[in-house]
Amino acid sequence: MKELMTGNEAIARGVYEAGITFAAAYPGTPSTEILETLAGRYKDDLDSEWSVNEKVAVESAIGYSFVGGRSFSAMKQVGMNVAADPLFSFAYTGANGGFVVVTADEPGIHSSQTEQDNRFYAGMMNIPMLEPADGQECKDMVIEGIRISEKYRTPVMIRMTTRICHSKSFVELGERTEVPKREYKRDIWQYTTMPAVSKKLRHEILERLKVLADESANSKYNYAVMNDGAKIGVVTSGISYQYAKDALGDKASYFKVGFSFPVPFEKIREFTEKFDKVYVIEESEPYLEFQLRTKGINCIGREVFPQEGELSTSIIKEKVLGIKSETIDLDTGKIKERPPVFCAGCPHRGLFYELGRRAKNGKIFISGDIGCYGIAPLPPFSATDTVLCMGESVSGGHGAAKAFEHYGTDMKAVSVLGDSTFFHSGMTGLLDIVYNNSRDLVIIMDNRTTGMTGHQNNPGTGYTARGENAPAADITAIVKALGVKNVRTINPLDLQEVGATLDWGLALEEPGVIITRWPCALKKFTEDDLQEFDVTRHLYQMDKEKCIGCKMCTKTACPALRFDTEAKKAWIYEPSCVGCGICAQVCPKDAIVKVK
Repeated sequence: MKELMTGNEAIARGVYEAGITFAAAYPGTPSTEILETLAGRYKDDLDSEWSVNEKVAVESAIGYSFVGGRSFSAMKQVGMNVAADPLFSFAYTGANGGFVVVTADEPGIHSSQTEQDNRFYAGMMNIPMLEPADGQECKDMVIEGIRISEKYRTPVMIRMTTRICHSKSFVELGERTEVPKREYKRDIWQYTTMPAVSKKLRHEILERLKVLADESANSKYNYAVMNDGAKIGVVTSGISYQYAKDALGDKASYFKVGFSFPVPFEKIREFTEKFDKVYVIEESEPYLEFQLRTKGINCIGREVFPQEGELSTSIIKEKVLGIKSETIDLDTGKIKERPPVFCAGCPHRGLFYELGRRAKNGKIFISGDIGCYGIAPLPPFSATDTVLCMGESVSGGHGAAKAFEHYGTDMKAVSVLGDSTFFHSGMTGLLDIVYNNSRDLVIIMDNRTTGMTGHQNNPGTGYTARGENAPAADITAIVKALGVKNVRTINPLDLQEVGATLDWGLALEEPGVIITRWPCALKKFTEDDLQEFDVTRHLYQMDKEKCIGCKMCTKTACPALRFDTEAKKAWIYEPSCVGCGICAQVCPKDAIVKVK
């Protein structure tokens, strides 16, 4: 039977069919739907859980593998940076039960901090890597990855990209393979990375690479597609293979690399020798090109193709065939810039409105973080100075506070992050603040879910990935347990309370924490939410007689607000209004009134 699936859904299907019994991940586009599918469709066949971060997810899966179970983990490309620490050492000790990890890279930077190419991680870790080019390969490569993992006692990486994750194709389904847990035998000379042990394990890795090279050379995922009369040879992998085929058709022959570390050099060399001109077509970094050039295989790559952004059929046609795609002339001057905005009713709006107002005095440094609030640096809020990586807001704010203290700078450091980010990697930074006594003010925005990636549960929500009840982590209690004495929890929709609490926190001469607590406006409210918060939808209207057209309300950047340039009056588009009341609190003429 065949089914139309996204690459993420196909990966999940592969996990199911491979007989994997444990999966752990942290949500992050473009990989999120893998764990969601496992926790939904296959929840009766394996344990699936959201971990507090990618390192914990991988370490949990490693422990499962150590004692003989088949395990799996998935993350977006920057998540691999967090998980790399245990993975490097796991490559040394090796797996017992099969272990596969997915890295979902994002050429084009649609929702990430960076455009990093994680294929190089496989080479640094010395672990085999597979690269699917469609949904069928996504499913099959998980099964193949488990086979390789258990045969060679190695972790296996599957590298995907956004278009593979989210594009749909038909996938032939198979049956699930149930396997018993492998025997675990205590062996400190295999599973501990003490220097004396690691020296032995290092030798084992290098010996294992030799047999993995043979595995790659004979892999069915490394193959040539020959077209009679074609004078161009193309070496490619992943989604770039699909682009190249669409762009060049039978004008080229192709060597598709699916088992991409170790690289099947001799098979590629045999292919390239048939052509006078060989292109290496790949997105992001010149991974394959670099590998081929080290073996003396002549090829054309980055001197022709861009090293930033996604590839496309039009780019390949232009660079290889000299055919430029026709485009429609467009007067770009007529295109209005439309920056991203917080949703109507977003509980972050009130905080950043008040924080941005106070930051205008130039006396506040605001260290931001990863989440919906990543847009806070933009006007009209201008309420964040930096955005770097998960949890850095806290540690970075601590560093800034120490610098201000050392140099006698009259500025206050403020760190801002969400609840899921706090659990991910903010708690350790806060402990560091307390331990080293900096004057950083930390603001934790608890919107009762992991908002940016699609409302996944986290330890603070009271529910697991499978929707089962769980103890809800109490952020206030955690903060106090870490040693913070000055803690206040507020309603971020009450601007007077927000402003007064910010003034309190900014005046502190020791560590302080403000927790804003209100559910995301798009969240499906739980029974707990309904009991704690008044989430009744109240509509607001503009009294046109009172409105003076000052545009103060529009400075809240609410998408439900409009401004009539002819009448010079603001108005509210009621279908979008959630009724948070922020605009009414901002209006100096009380022109915005609650109607029901």
